[in-house]
Amino acid sequence: MALLEMIHNPSDVRLLRPELLPDLAKEIRQTIIEVTSKTGGHLGASLGCTDLAIALHYVFESPKDKMVWDTGHQAYAHKLLTGRYNRFHTLRQFGGISGFLNRSESEHDAFGAGHASTAISAAVGYAAARDVLGQDYKVVAIVNDGSITGGMSFEGLQNAGNLGTDMLVVLNDNQMFISHRVGAVGALLAKFLTGNLYKNLQKKVEKFLTRIHFWGTHLVRIAKRVKVLLFPGLLFEEMGFTYLGPVDGHDLPKLIEVLQGARTLKGPVLLHVVTKKGRGYEKAESDPIKYHGVGKFDPSTGEMAQTPNMPPSYTTIFGQVVCQLAKEDDKIVAITAAMPEGTGLDLFRDKFPKRYFDVGLGEQHAVTFAGGLACGGLKPVVAIYSSFLQRSFDQIQHDICLQKLPVVFCVDRAGLVGDDGATHHGVFDISYLRMFPHMTVMAPKDENELQHMIKTAINYRQGPVAIRYPRGAGVGVPLETHLHLLPWGKGEVLKEGEQMAIIAIGNMVMPSLAAAEKLQSEGLSVKVINARFVKPLDKNWLMDNLNGIKTILTVEENAVAGGFGSAIKEILEGEPFGVKSLGIPDRFIEHGTQQKLRSLVGLTEEHIADVVRALHPSSIQGKPSRNTGPLSA
Repeated sequence: MALLEMIHNPSDVRLLRPELLPDLAKEIRQTIIEVTSKTGGHLGASLGCTDLAIALHYVFESPKDKMVWDTGHQAYAHKLLTGRYNRFHTLRQFGGISGFLNRSESEHDAFGAGHASTAISAAVGYAAARDVLGQDYKVVAIVNDGSITGGMSFEGLQNAGNLGTDMLVVLNDNQMFISHRVGAVGALLAKFLTGNLYKNLQKKVEKFLTRIHFWGTHLVRIAKRVKVLLFPGLLFEEMGFTYLGPVDGHDLPKLIEVLQGARTLKGPVLLHVVTKKGRGYEKAESDPIKYHGVGKFDPSTGEMAQTPNMPPSYTTIFGQVVCQLAKEDDKIVAITAAMPEGTGLDLFRDKFPKRYFDVGLGEQHAVTFAGGLACGGLKPVVAIYSSFLQRSFDQIQHDICLQKLPVVFCVDRAGLVGDDGATHHGVFDISYLRMFPHMTVMAPKDENELQHMIKTAINYRQGPVAIRYPRGAGVGVPLETHLHLLPWGKGEVLKEGEQMAIIAIGNMVMPSLAAAEKLQSEGLSVKVINARFVKPLDKNWLMDNLNGIKTILTVEENAVAGGFGSAIKEILEGEPFGVKSLGIPDRFIEHGTQQKLRSLVGLTEEHIADVVRALHPSSIQGKPSRNTGPLSA
């Protein structure tokens, strides 16, 4: 790492001779491969973007100039070039550096990003702030081709074109969405378009045409459209951008030359750069989907580390059950927002291609589209990660719940997801879903119960249903082959007890049960209820099963604010119960393993037992409890 060790900030990059930059790129790629093989992370996108990151830091002056990276998973090279080489081995580890952009981590991370399609909007904001304050710096948004499909990207483009402010959007096309046209003609065209000759010629032609009486303005419009038929930037030119490219994103001298030209242009500019996802690592180049996001792997063979004898994941069970039900019911259709493998719908895609819809990175559209499908007589199942579903909050309320449409939301990655951190933890879905009228919210205690919930949800035709389930392997319980409907709004008692009750939801049920069984040996009798439902809750059923109990502990892997515990307190308002709630505290949780983070926030078997002991200190070892009244909430 002779060169990379010398890079302490981006200004050091500009001190290197141009002929050394390809060697720097090689060292960066080697570092990314070595580190992600041990920590996991987003491999393919960052390898493909390495040359682009070097060229950007060679031409622009961060942190004065603002580089806004979309999603952040393509920005590992950016991290290595901005003073984080010595800490890069801590990538995505607890207490280490984030896998995404983080303003608190570095002054070179101009805008935090973990979700797609935000860069252009943030960059337009930066440019407008600069103009209002009379400051002088450049603004660059780096957007990959998947992120450009998101509706927010187009909203940002429209705003930038309307403002006409100076900014550069770099479209990193990794050949998985936009045109593959790359070569001498594209590079020559980009060089031509960055010069004054083209702009002057365009102005002269427009001036000439407008002088023609009656038809001049019409001819200008036609000329612009004819020009766009010859060049690939129709959409961007019509939105007010100067379109450049496409250029080879791995030809560092040419890329630097074009960026230097683009830096001098006025108004909004879009540079189309074509890269190869996984560049420099043959395994990732040949299978970019598999190596997009990786766990630990052997860099010499590309083989992923396997955990032996692990139960199937909740995601896998979901995919299998939806396919099983779709085989029996040809009205079932499935929707994903560019995440077929991540959500388990790749199996559905392969078996029922005509009933499978991938809408791209458009969660808002996915939800309203599902509403249209429901109105048309189908049974839509929408599979989206919890933290991504937040982006369609209005559509869930306005387009689905208000109309009581029978759409099933399968909310994957609910709870603490681990190493991706605060941008991806799904710890708010109970709170934001349960507030909507007509919405049903369920969460399974294990993978077998998930099967029955999916069937129950699809069978329910009176309104929308959301099922939330965690990332990772199931509990390992046997899977029943016959699927049945669950009693609506009712939970189940897993353990009888007399002194207090734990009411848990989802993946917090099993730790609660384990804690109660441990406490039983210490002389404390605790009832454990698997709620199954967050909404609706059958109050009569609940009151019958809380008979004689005054103290309740609720446990959930969701924000305490507005969560499952709040639902229990609301339904039991006016009743003689004291309710304490365990869940995610009122702060954003950092990245780390799921086990580490659950320990951090107090959602482990041991912590649950400690809370129960604190509530009934005199009951331990068979001593009677002095708690005869309700506990303060």
